[in-house]
Amino acid sequence: MSPDMSPDAALDERTTAPPRAALPPFQPPLADLGPAFFSDIALHPLPQPHWVGISQAAAQWAGLPEGWADAPEALEVFTGNRAHAGSVPRASVYSGHQFGVWAGQLGDGRACLLGEWLRPTDEQRIEVQLKGSGPTPYSRMGDGRAVLRSSIREFLCSEAMHALGIPTTRALCVTGSPAPVRREEIETAAVVTRLSPSFLRFGHLEHFSANGQTDELRKLADHVIDRFYPEARSPQAGVDEADKAHPPPTNAYAALLRLVSLRTADLLAQWQAVGFCHGVMNTDNMSLLGLTIDYGPFQFMDGFDPAHICNHSDHQGRYAFARQPQIAYWNLYALGQALLPLIDSQEAAVAALSVYEQAFPKALQARMRAKLGLTKAADGDRALMDDAMRLLAAHRIDHTLFWRRLASAVEGDTEPVRDLMPDRAAFDAWFERHLAALAGQDLLATAAQMRRVNPKYVLRNHLGEQAIAAARQGDMSEVARLLQVLQHPFDEQPEHAALADLPPAWAADIAISCSS
Repeated sequence: MSPDMSPDAALDERTTAPPRAALPPFQPPLADLGPAFFSDIALHPLPQPHWVGISQAAAQWAGLPEGWADAPEALEVFTGNRAHAGSVPRASVYSGHQFGVWAGQLGDGRACLLGEWLRPTDEQRIEVQLKGSGPTPYSRMGDGRAVLRSSIREFLCSEAMHALGIPTTRALCVTGSPAPVRREEIETAAVVTRLSPSFLRFGHLEHFSANGQTDELRKLADHVIDRFYPEARSPQAGVDEADKAHPPPTNAYAALLRLVSLRTADLLAQWQAVGFCHGVMNTDNMSLLGLTIDYGPFQFMDGFDPAHICNHSDHQGRYAFARQPQIAYWNLYALGQALLPLIDSQEAAVAALSVYEQAFPKALQARMRAKLGLTKAADGDRALMDDAMRLLAAHRIDHTLFWRRLASAVEGDTEPVRDLMPDRAAFDAWFERHLAALAGQDLLATAAQMRRVNPKYVLRNHLGEQAIAAARQGDMSEVARLLQVLQHPFDEQPEHAALADLPPAWAADIAISCSS
């Protein structure tokens, strides 16, 4: 009640105002697996929590009721300060290869699975996980916390990737606290609430295989198949009969490996097409569902450089942009090794993996053909694509701006894209070939189609840094504005056009590491 409101008026307000929505109850996570796969954990509250960012789009996807964030318990539940109805907080155990080296047991060192929601529209299970909520049995001497800067980056990028149409975990919200966290310097704590049908990774299967726990390996693989890949039980279903080189496996676990390989191939093609660098493609950061997961040191490239390394801790360049597709295959090979006790045949495992080698280039070429506006395949497409990337690499041309402005060039306005080119003659010669490849197409319709696949807005590093700087001063409005823009990446949004400009010079000095 406000100070100048009468008791009767206050009563009228209480009786006429709509009731605040309650959060739906949780179901225990991973309940059909058992204690070998996780540890029940305690919550570790943070003082003075506050909202940093909220994604209503993610909430709608998860089936939350309107007004959920106004529920009295919401801020506390999504900071990890109190348990909600039905929640059994858990951390899962996994192992993995990190930078190509076997690291042994890892696990959810700062992640807490609160539980599952059943989405009302289709009863799909949605796992709800906090990242940065405190130590677990798998924290490996760490504090289990995350800091504000990395939490804002993950929150924004999760939702930006979804809006781009790239498979990803979602981010419901991020909360902050003045609690200090020591990294390279003292920072403040934050917690991201992540949503996904599953957070299971290659490393979960690697863990039980490496420890000789074949029964547990089988139980986990069956869980993945039954929930997410039921077609693996009937591997003939949905297989292209023309694909004589890769006949479907008869073993369900080989079929699982094949299906994960296909999803991973498509994911990597989408990353490469949009210029996204993951930064830490360890096997414990690879989703069994083919989702983008674990946003640590990531980057949408500004100037295109195939050798670009977005993680300054990656001293050998293992996860450089151009190496990502091969690293994904290496990780799939490690997954195949983990599943080998269930497949019982190395030949069957190799055959299941081999689909990646054909599926990835096919998926990438389809993406690149769409970026160029080509409606049908032709013999010269591959050379046209490769030469476009050579043009970009020769002078580190801005990746996002080039593809977006190319649509205007197709319409007849070539100057915006030519302005990006130090060597205009080389571009003009290439563009003449591009127009020849588009002969017979409606160029206005083609340009419109190109704008539907070439985003105007991506989460550039400097945009994230600006939102983080404002949030550190207590101003969360830039996080909200950037989220709104990134949720509509293909729209013109002229009022936000400055967010699509070339990055400032200082952006080249931004260093992103695994420290978060």
